[in-house]
Amino acid sequence: MPSPIPVTRLLPKELYPSLDLTTCSSPLAYGSTLQVPTPRLQGKVFSRSWASVVHWDQLRSVKPVGSGGFGSVYRAEYLGETVALKRVKKSSKNQLASRQSFWAELNAAHLQHENIVRVLAATTCVPADFEDEGCIGVVLMEFVGSWNLQQVIYESPEPLEESRWFRYSTDIATGLRFLHSHSLVHLDIKPANVLLSSADVCKIADFGCSVKVDRDCEMSSISPHLSHVCGTYTHRAPELLRGQQVSSKADIFSFGITLWQLLTREPPYTGDRQHVQYAVVAHHLRPSVRDHPVFRTDQGQRCAALLGRCWGAEARCRPSAQDLLNLLDQIRS
Repeated sequence: MPSPIPVTRLLPKELYPSLDLTTCSSPLAYGSTLQVPTPRLQGKVFSRSWASVVHWDQLRSVKPVGSGGFGSVYRAEYLGETVALKRVKKSSKNQLASRQSFWAELNAAHLQHENIVRVLAATTCVPADFEDEGCIGVVLMEFVGSWNLQQVIYESPEPLEESRWFRYSTDIATGLRFLHSHSLVHLDIKPANVLLSSADVCKIADFGCSVKVDRDCEMSSISPHLSHVCGTYTHRAPELLRGQQVSSKADIFSFGITLWQLLTREPPYTGDRQHVQYAVVAHHLRPSVRDHPVFRTDQGQRCAALLGRCWGAEARCRPSAQDLLNLLDQIRS
């Protein structure tokens, strides 16, 4: 299936020369398989030479892990390794947006960082049973685990002590600093998209809303018919709700909402979606830092000040990811 926007806009120069975007009739033909170049796959997962196709007959023990707006995620065994398999499905309401989601997943395909879920391979050439279920394509990723920050915040009985929320927020900010240094904006930072490894390390996942921004101006225009599907409304920056240009500061706004959730373990907003969106833009609605005891201490007040900077109405006034790390260090010390 062709990309709705040029592949060269989504993928880095070192990746797209290796693509073959011809159609294929068999899932085992080379076809439109996309892959990270072999030298970039040396590490814990797939330390062996990387094949140029997804060998579907080598896929074992496929078990569902979760699902989202444009796809479902499975745990599987592939070539003797545990991987995560994301199947991007067609959307009956917005087929263009679902295709965009698949190609956007590959924005991070060339990146490796301890706080980013690594993309291993992707293909639009899928078996017939996948096609029957309306599958656009499949992305293979490293398997981090089935536990995410959303579950830690709202489902775990364990307290989120300072050492934990500080470490988690630092992991996220470090991952954002890396992404932004590569001109990539995630656009859907929220607890559910932050996975926890067995070593309790946070890894940013789900790049289906991500965009590459201009390195010079750190901004990118986003198509009007896609802007309303970018990200989760509770974490979406006001400039995105207004349909304005995208910048890395949109992720900083989302980080602020996520940090507030880590500190309070409460949902950021209640009420109707449209009411919340309107209030965020028109009345500067933000989660409360007045009514929760966590913000009454000296450290809590410093956290509240940081949150205020993260979710400021003007994107240019928000801190960078590096600034976040510096400010978090100051809060803890």
